[in-house]
Amino acid sequence: MSHKSLAVVAGSMLLVACVQEATTAWTPIPRPAPDDPMAQGIAYVCDGRKEVSVVYAKNRASVTFDGKTWRMEYQPGDQGFRYSDALNEWTGRDDLATLREHTANARPMAYNCRPTKRTT
Repeated sequence: MSHKSLAVVAGSMLLVACVQEATTAWTPIPRPAPDDPMAQGIAYVCDGRKEVSVVYAKNRASVTFDGKTWRMEYQPGDQGFRYSDALNEWTGRDDLATLREHTANARPMAYNCRPTKRTT
């Protein structure tokens, strides 16, 4: 086989590998219903490669970030979800969430958080 033929074969194989990787289906990790009594943990990765771990159970969420854990209560709303305590909140919609302080000018501690795996 000539060098030109090898280059074409190698290029074709690389293209097939790239197409297969790009078409791999992403499977969403659904958040449990707020009143589900079974504890279910989900790990999230956020912008800046920050990590948030959340365990949901019976209208509560234990949210862990940067070595701290907050126990938050579910807050009913029209759209998305919201769990909060006196100082912080974990809010979002579908597969995108944010952890922030309650203060008016508070910047999010972690944002654009997407679920990556179940932890329990």
